[in-house]
Amino acid sequence: MLERGHDAAAPDLPCDDDSAGLPEYADAVAQAIGSRSPVVVVAQSAGGFTAPLVCERAPVELMVLVAPMIPAPGESPNAYWANTGYADEVTERYEDDVALFYQDVPPELAAEALRRGREQSGARMDEPFPMRAWPEVPTRLLLCRQDRLFPPAFVRRVARERLGIVPDEMDGGHTPALSHPQELADRLDAYAAEAGL
Repeated sequence: MLERGHDAAAPDLPCDDDSAGLPEYADAVAQAIGSRSPVVVVAQSAGGFTAPLVCERAPVELMVLVAPMIPAPGESPNAYWANTGYADEVTERYEDDVALFYQDVPPELAAEALRRGREQSGARMDEPFPMRAWPEVPTRLLLCRQDRLFPPAFVRRVARERLGIVPDEMDGGHTPALSHPQELADRLDAYAAEAGL
């Protein structure tokens, strides 16, 4: 995004640290933001549990959730699946990580993503989402039409029920930053422009 005039930071979350939970994830993001302003927080997938917490720690002007989990106040990440009725709605199952997360990513890039991946600690995933209400920050949702983990109908329903938002849509599987980077960058750039940032 630098060539578009945006200063981007992509912090590593302490996801493989058994002592770290959602507050520590949000602290890591806030530390990476530092003194940057204005701030657009973009979160993908489970990052939907971290992004709202960042809004309490940094001067966030816009939050964008991509192929996201959308937490409810007090809900743990582990409880998300049952609380959203995921098993009742999503019928196809993919045992292979490439088929589930990277079906539209070039094979060599998917292999590199798997090689660089880190294990997600489950030690604190039963802790409740520590927010009483969604932050008063403009929020955009972007779903991916070929997402096999969070299919469009599921994301549309949860977004409507939990945030009263109709998601925007783009082509791609669960990892559009790898499969459709140009289109994703265009969308994020347009959101920032619409927000006057």
